[in-house]
Amino acid sequence: MEKLYVTRHGLTEFNAQERVCGSTDIPLTETGLLQAEQMAQQAAAFGDIQRIIASPMIRAQQTAEAVSRALQLPIETDERLKEWNYGTFEGKSHLTSGFQEAKAEFGVKMPEGESVFQIVFRTYSLLEELKHTELNTILVCHGGVARVIDSYFHDMSVERFMSFFMGNCEIKTYSFSDSFSKEI
Repeated sequence: MEKLYVTRHGLTEFNAQERVCGSTDIPLTETGLLQAEQMAQQAAAFGDIQRIIASPMIRAQQTAEAVSRALQLPIETDERLKEWNYGTFEGKSHLTSGFQEAKAEFGVKMPEGESVFQIVFRTYSLLEELKHTELNTILVCHGGVARVIDSYFHDMSVERFMSFFMGNCEIKTYSFSDSFSKEI
């Protein structure tokens, strides 16, 4: 694969309210739908995307539908792109006591949720598969998964991992090579 494009879904109500949204399966807002359409046009302008793979979650599927229309390509769905299950923090403010600390405990599961290591395992397994394909692909996923994808391409300290942020419908471009990976 020459290029890997990664985008985060459009705006949801939880995003707008700065609430934790991982496994909670909610749709895009009207603003989110517009963001998805605009991002899809940007993706089409690249002119080299040959495959769309999306998280099964509704917000990612709605975003991928816009990309599919713009590129005239089908959507493949992959469970490994589901957002981090934040457990008992779901729906709470990002400022909730203990949330940031729990995110930094890589080997510890969120209460009733997942650990960073679990997300890394499933996301990296997909990336390793994609590394050996010929098709330029766009992944339509989530902020937590995008953070893990970025860590695949960059060495990251805990601080960099924790501070990584991808805006709604932002697109990042990466490239695989035989001996190392890098962001373009």
